[in-house]
Amino acid sequence: MCKDEITFEKLPEAVGFLIHEVTQLRNLIEEIQRPDIPKRPIEINEACKILMKAKSTVYTLVRKGSIPCYKSGKKLYFYEDELLEWINTGRKNSSAGIHSHIPAIMTPEVLSEDYSIPFSKKR
Repeated sequence: MCKDEITFEKLPEAVGFLIHEVTQLRNLIEEIQRPDIPKRPIEINEACKILMKAKSTVYTLVRKGSIPCYKSGKKLYFYEDELLEWINTGRKNSSAGIHSHIPAIMTPEVLSEDYSIPFSKKR
């Protein structure tokens, strides 16, 4: 295809060829950029450093089941990438982010509801 002269009639074929080539290049680049680092388990001391939390706090998170961990015998193990993902998923919105969502949930139906709280006067 590369050596042929491209005419108007051969344009769809040429575009298809280019799309195929670009897709192959993209796949090769992704393979090169993706490091094949084997996951290695880390112990609680290293997990505490990654999380920047005290050992007792990490044990509490493990007991509550909020943090990804593995247990073998009496030892706890963690994976760094799982801990970092756990940190990222726990991100809280800033007040600006929260305020930006308010108009989306304030529909006319919500605004028309009566949210008055009944109270009684004590005498």
